[in-house]
Amino acid sequence: MTTDETQPHHVSDEERLRQLGYTQTLARRMSAFGNYAVSFTIISVLSGCMTMYLFGMNTGGPALITWGWVGVGLMTLFVGLAMAEVCSAYPTSAGLYFWARKLAPPKSAAAWAWFTGWFNVLGQVAVTAGIDFGAASFLGAYLNLQWDFKITEERVILLFAAILILHGALNTFGVRIVGLLNSISVWWHVIGVAVIVGALTFAPDTHQSTSFVFTEFVNNTGFSSSAYVVLIGLLMAQYTFTGYDASAHMTEETTDASVAGPRGIVRSIWTSWIAGFVLLLGFTYAIQSYDKTVGTATGAPPAQILLDGLGATAGKTMLLVIIGAQLFCGMASVTANSRMIYAFSRDGALPFSGVWHRVNPRTRTPTNAVWLAALGALVLGLPYLINVTAYAAVTSIAVIGLYIAYVIPTFLRLRQGDAFERGPWHLGRWSRPIGVIAVAWVALITVLFMLPQVSPVTAETFNYAPVAVAVVLGFAGTWWLLSARHWFLNPDHERTRARAAAAAAQPEPVD
Repeated sequence: MTTDETQPHHVSDEERLRQLGYTQTLARRMSAFGNYAVSFTIISVLSGCMTMYLFGMNTGGPALITWGWVGVGLMTLFVGLAMAEVCSAYPTSAGLYFWARKLAPPKSAAAWAWFTGWFNVLGQVAVTAGIDFGAASFLGAYLNLQWDFKITEERVILLFAAILILHGALNTFGVRIVGLLNSISVWWHVIGVAVIVGALTFAPDTHQSTSFVFTEFVNNTGFSSSAYVVLIGLLMAQYTFTGYDASAHMTEETTDASVAGPRGIVRSIWTSWIAGFVLLLGFTYAIQSYDKTVGTATGAPPAQILLDGLGATAGKTMLLVIIGAQLFCGMASVTANSRMIYAFSRDGALPFSGVWHRVNPRTRTPTNAVWLAALGALVLGLPYLINVTAYAAVTSIAVIGLYIAYVIPTFLRLRQGDAFERGPWHLGRWSRPIGVIAVAWVALITVLFMLPQVSPVTAETFNYAPVAVAVVLGFAGTWWLLSARHWFLNPDHERTRARAAAAAAQPEPVD
């Protein structure tokens, strides 16, 4: 990685944004650390790793939990490096779809941007749903342990809705508090992982063997093919490594955005890679009874591991640390999601765009977009009421939607070759090989996570990820063909809309 201050993009943040065609509207008060903190918080190993731990225990077991994390983390770093280079060239909250527009051939640029943006919206909403749904599940487990709170599908959904409302309210009324909490979240995660792993290392009387942690393979999926189980089992790690595009979406609120944004993407990945590996080792070594942990009545195996290894009081205390991290994570996800919705609707790409890109004059944040993000996440989580495997489907949707959006700009950047005008942060001669690996990896996982995850496939175990993707893609495709191709990112249309908006803002003449 190279940071070159002599590159033409190293101008003031506001000037660079103006060059990209946008006016500074959002408040630019986020530091480089704050930008990194948002992505690190959304990746959140205490959220993704913990909420998907049961999936991992059934789909490959300890061996896949351990080695899957190592392999997927490496591949994600390639994807993130390729994204970061493009982010440096185009630091705007529009992010991925704007990058696609700038990198695609002029005649098809709007189409590339349109579909990239819709995949990004789908993935962002699904990530928010996955994070807060996971938090609701763990909160339900804690309430069950503490007050014998009976866990039902309806109660989990109610907790899920309450958490989304909390995160919507914080992003609406506590904007400065959100920035502070994102910074606190980094240390909460780092110290939390250290304390939990330390406790699981020294407190339990017995631990699993190293052979168990690194080689024990478990298949509770119903499929006979071990290779198939290994491939679909990668979802646990890959879902955790999502959301780091938040650093790009926050660039219009970040100082020195063309450098801070790409660094935030890359740092959030490699620090999460290390922290997650330590966390997973700590939990897997501390398993006292595999069958008991998989079949725990709380629905959260990490909670059972903590209780068995540390006792009731300490176990529940550590569980609260995990829940706190998940709440931090969901809050940051709503923030990033709302910025994507704000930017996309600013270009007229969402129904009722005029509503979603309004900026609150007091906080200078897109509060309407915040509530659309929360509502969309709630809708994606509702199938849990009829499909008990819905959470895995939501995580699949998140990975598919986000990673397609992540890799399209990289694919287009590869097609540009030497014509690509780099920003001050770039990969130098490693740009092409890293980009090729990133594109190949995303193509693989896009297919994998569309596949069934449990056999036999029934109405209760159906992976509805392909359906959700098809619905969104069908809607976006139909709108594009019937209308959007005539006006989306069309300069003449934008000028006409700007004149109309200016005219509407003029006071009416007095007779």
